Amino acid sequence: MRNFILKNENAIYHECGYSCDNALFIDIGGIRFFLTDARYGIEAKELAKNCQVLQVQRGLIKDAREFLRDKRVKNLTFDPCDFSVAEFEELNKNSKINFKPKPNFSQISRILKSEDEIKILKEAARLGAKCFDEFAKFVREKGEGMSEEELFFNAEFIFKQKGSLELSFSPIVAINENAAKAHALPSKKRLKEDDLLLLDAGVKFKRYCSDRTRTACFTADFSFSKEQKFKNQKQQEVYEIVKEAQSLAIKAIEIGKKTKEIDDVARKFISKHGFGKEFFHSTGHGVGVDIHELPRISMKDKTLLKAGMVFSVEPGIYIENEFGVRIEDVVVVRENGAEIL
Repeated sequence: MRNFILKNENAIYHECGYSCDNALFIDIGGIRFFLTDARYGIEAKELAKNCQVLQVQRGLIKDAREFLRDKRVKNLTFDPCDFSVAEFEELNKNSKINFKPKPNFSQISRILKSEDEIKILKEAARLGAKCFDEFAKFVREKGEGMSEEELFFNAEFIFKQKGSLELSFSPIVAINENAAKAHALPSKKRLKEDDLLLLDAGVKFKRYCSDRTRTACFTADFSFSKEQKFKNQKQQEVYEIVKEAQSLAIKAIEIGKKTKEIDDVARKFISKHGFGKEFFHSTGHGVGVDIHELPRISMKDKTLLKAGMVFSVEPGIYIENEFGVRIEDVVVVRENGAEIL
C-alpha cells in the first residue's frame, strides 16, 4: 500500500470529508492522519472521517517532518504541485525519506466518479441551472442599462443564494466584444437591447462543482435557453456553429474513445466553417471537487473514456473586437454515451 502526503484542500476533502487552509493529510500503510493547528482542531475532530486528527505545535511542515521521522517512513508519494519549493525543502530537511513525486495523483485517483458522487454533481448542476434562470429573470426586469460590473455583482449575489451556496469560480459576465475574451473581467460597458450577453457560472453542492455557460441575446423575453435569435446575422451564424459543434461533441462521447477524439469533433466542425483560429482553448475539462480536474478534453490528451468520467463540453468562437460565443454543459460518460448533468 502506497504511503502519501496531501496538502491541496480539495484533495484532502475527498479523502476525509473535511479540509481547511492549513492542513496536511498523511496516509501510512492505510493508517490516516490529519495534521492542523489549534484554529481548526475542534472542527477537524468533528468533521474529518476515518483519520486521526493531530494538532501541530511548532508549525505544519516542521511537525510533519518530525512525525514522519518518528514513524520511520521510508517512501512517501507527494504531488509536487501541492508544495512550494520552500515548503518541500523544509519537509525534506535532514530527511532520509525517499520522496516520490507524482503530479496530480489525487486527481488521477478520483477521475472515475461513483454513483453517489454523480448524484451530488447532478444536484449541483440543478442548483446552478436554477440560478441561471433566476439571473435571467433579474436581467429581464432590471438589467437594461446596467454595467458588466453591476451585472457581475448581482450574478454573484444570486448564485450564492443568500450564503447557502458557494461559487465554483468567479462568474464571467460579458457583453458583445468583451465576450471575445474567454475569461473576461467585468467592465463598465452597459447592457442595451439586442446585445449579446455571455454568462459562465457555477455553484458548489457538498463541495462538488457545477459549471455552465450560455450566450444569449438581450431582448424583452431574455432567457438562457439554447434557442436564441440574434438580430445581428453574424452573431446568429456563429452561435449556430458553436451550438452544433457542442451537440456533435456530446453525441461522439463513448467508452473507449480518446479524449482528443471528442475535441477533434468540435474543432473540425468549427474549422470547417472558417473559425478554427477563433477556437483557442480545449473543448472541456474534468469537474468534481475541483472546478478543473481530469480528464482534459484537448487536442493532445489521449486518455481513454470510461464510464463515470465527468467533464465539461464547451466549444467557443471568439472574434476579437466583435463578440464571443461559448456554450457549455457538464456530462457524465455512461455505457450508452453521455448524460448531460
